[in-house]
Order: sequence, then C-alpha cells, then structure tokens
Amino acid sequence: MMHPGSPKAPVWIASVATASPESVLTQPEAAEILAAAYGRRLRPRSLQVLRRVFAHPSVRRRGFVYCRPEDLIDEDLDRRVERFTRGAVGLGVHAARRALEAAEVAPSAVATLVVNTCTGYVCPGLSNYVAEALGLRPDLRAYDLVGSGCGGAVPNLELAAGSLADGGSVALSISVEVCSATFQMGDDLSLIISNALFADGAAAAVLRPKAPGLRIIDSASLHLPQDREACRFIHRGGQLHNQLAKDLPERVASAVGRLVPALLDRNGLRTADIGHWVVHPGGDKVLGSVAAALGLSDTDLRDSYEVLREYGNLSSPTVWFVLRRALDAGLRPGEFLLMLGYGAGMSAHACLLEAEQVT
Repeated sequence: MMHPGSPKAPVWIASVATASPESVLTQPEAAEILAAAYGRRLRPRSLQVLRRVFAHPSVRRRGFVYCRPEDLIDEDLDRRVERFTRGAVGLGVHAARRALEAAEVAPSAVATLVVNTCTGYVCPGLSNYVAEALGLRPDLRAYDLVGSGCGGAVPNLELAAGSLADGGSVALSISVEVCSATFQMGDDLSLIISNALFADGAAAAVLRPKAPGLRIIDSASLHLPQDREACRFIHRGGQLHNQLAKDLPERVASAVGRLVPALLDRNGLRTADIGHWVVHPGGDKVLGSVAAALGLSDTDLRDSYEVLREYGNLSSPTVWFVLRRALDAGLRPGEFLLMLGYGAGMSAHACLLEAEQVT
C-alpha cells in the first residue's frame, strides 16, 4: 500500500557524494575474462548469449572491489564475506567523508547514521564499522537496512529524515553495494544478465533540518509481494543467486505507473511539473518501460541512461549517482525533482524534492 512519507518537520538534503572502486573493467574486457574462465563450463548457447549481452551499448564499463578479476572465479566464501565487508566499509566511508566535507559538517555532529545494503551480511552491521572509521560519536543512533534491493536508497532517506523530525541535528544516509560479492556464473539467463549489468559503488547524503539544499516534500512506497519472485535474491549452494523475471520491465512499469501519479496528485503536481527525473537505471529495457508508463522521453531520463552507461547498475546507490549528475548540471530554485527507486520485493519507492541549493 502507499503511505504518506513526508517528515513531521522540513528536512533538507544538504549534500550528496558518490564513491566508485578504482578497479574498472570495460564490457569487452569482462566478457573475455568470463569466456576464458567459463567457456568449457557453459553450454555453447549460454556463451553466445553472454557475448551478445556484454556487447550491448547500454553499459560501457563498471567498477569492482577486488585485487584481480580472477579473484571472483570460484571465490572462497569466507574470503567473499571479507571482501564484501572491506569493500562496503571502504566505499561507504569514502562517500560519507566527501558528503560531510561538502556540507561542512564535522563527523561529531552526526546524530543519526543509516546504512543500507542487500549484497552482503555482517553482524554487527556495516553502520558499526562505518561509525568507527568516521569517528562518529558513541551515542549515535545507528540503523542498518538489509534486503531492500535496488530500491533501498529511498527507505533509507525516509528513516534518516524521520530521525531529524524527532529533534536530531544531522543525519548521514549511506547506500552501499558490493554486487560482485554475489557473483555466480552458470547456464541461467538471470546470472548472465546480472554479470553484465551490476557493479560496486556507494553514495552518501547529509540531511539537516535547517540548511540550504533539496527540501524533502513527500515520499511514498508501493509493495507488491505477489510479484516477489520477479526480482529477488535466492540462496543456492550457500550463495546469493540473483533471480530476474523476463517480464521484469513490465512489472516495474506497472508499479511505478501506480505509485508516481498518486504521489504527484496528492501534492497538486503533474508529470510536466517535474524538472528532473532521478530514476534508478535498472537496465535499458527497464528504463524504457518506466518512460512509457510515466509518459517520459529519453531526454527526461538522460541522467539515468548516462549513469547506466558509465557505471552499470550499482543497485541501491545508483539513484544517488543519477541525482549527483542532476546537481552537477545545475538546478533552478523552486525546481521539483522526483527520485524513484524499485527492486526486490517487488517494491517501488518515490521521493519528491524541491531544489534550493545543494553541494
């Protein structure tokens, strides 16, 4: 069901920052590595599909957390958890430091930390490691959101904003994914597509109750558990296995086609009133379906297509990368933005923002 998500008191996004791994592979490079490692394990048909999918121009390059690409092949599961933890903390902290510096906020001022991920699990959660690395105060309110999938950034933002509405001073929102920690390969179209699409990265935002920035006006979610099997992680052999339905683009379009008009309508807005569409680039076909459902053009989703091309699908942080591009291009005071994420569940989440000034 949809629900009002606006904070009790005005909250602003004061800054947004992103972080990407230093190790980057172009799609042709990645295809050759996988073909060399799995050429004798995959059926000829699967190998043909792999080369065709990796050759699609929608993704040009992607970043990964590893020492060598070969580290991903038949990776020891204990080492995989270590790599996830090291990579997620490193990327999250890097993005957080950049966001705090841009907002001119000292780590000691952060009262709330919210970290979301879906590509690994550690206990204590990533927030514990991030708080230590940043030197956050011991009476910090720290939350870990696990399992929200590609749409996790908006629920994270809602929780962080809600903490400020209850009297907090500064909240730090971090979305981080090490999608390579879920790597598997086999004669499964979901795996082949996932291995050509997903990448590693993080993003962070600083929220304040009184600051120039992007004002959070309202948010809403739509949960469709009857469509859960269309987009989720399942466990096979003790590892996360990405499951994507062939009709996922149509299901996403149906969800956002219900969610977004309702959110705009209750705020007295129309599609044409949105100056920037900050849409999660789940994939080329998914973006096309979302555009058709909302009556948008390729130009409206230009930032999403560009992020997909240059970074791939980073899961939950990706929508922050799209927002960062919009900010870098420049916003007009009073301009409305619609931040839209969707993914596992099936779920979709939207947040309505108004531009004032943001770094």
